[in-house]
Amino acid sequence: MDPHTTASILPLLGWAVHGGILARRLACARRDPLTGLHTRAGWTDRADHLIRRHSNAAVLLVDLDHFKTLNDTHGHAAGDAALIATADRLRTWCGRSGTAGRLGGDEFVAVVRDLAAADLDALTAALHRPLHYDGMSLPLAASVGACRISELPMPVLPDALAAADAAMYAAKGRGRRGSRTTR
Repeated sequence: MDPHTTASILPLLGWAVHGGILARRLACARRDPLTGLHTRAGWTDRADHLIRRHSNAAVLLVDLDHFKTLNDTHGHAAGDAALIATADRLRTWCGRSGTAGRLGGDEFVAVVRDLAAADLDALTAALHRPLHYDGMSLPLAASVGACRISELPMPVLPDALAAADAAMYAAKGRGRRGSRTTR
């Protein structure tokens, strides 16, 4: 190969490698490194798409109850295990009819095509199963708020998230573990 051809190919090869690295970083930024769920940015793109295509879609917010106590009592590794278990349970519940994400800390989010078909009681039961960790059975609990898109004046994600957030805090405020949907 002549030196001129080599000199012109090397910068292109460098840009191709650089582009691959950037694409990997972007993909990693859209996934939570601990749970493997979508981050807010990655989840929002998918949720917007699902909401536009399915009029029966619902948005859910999930907040682990007493997470700080679990983390402080049993250590950060137990807290991480609780977050991973919650993510796995939420991902399994969503299945192919939705997508889950982690907003940060102990807050999770999901969107499903049809809440009635998805069985919110099954999710609540799954999120309340104890976590078997390091020879112990640690109690897990979560408050879940849900908003059906069809019940909003404008079917947009920010409004659905706000309504699901209000429903989640209403579930927490009742003093018992469970879920609540907007009405």
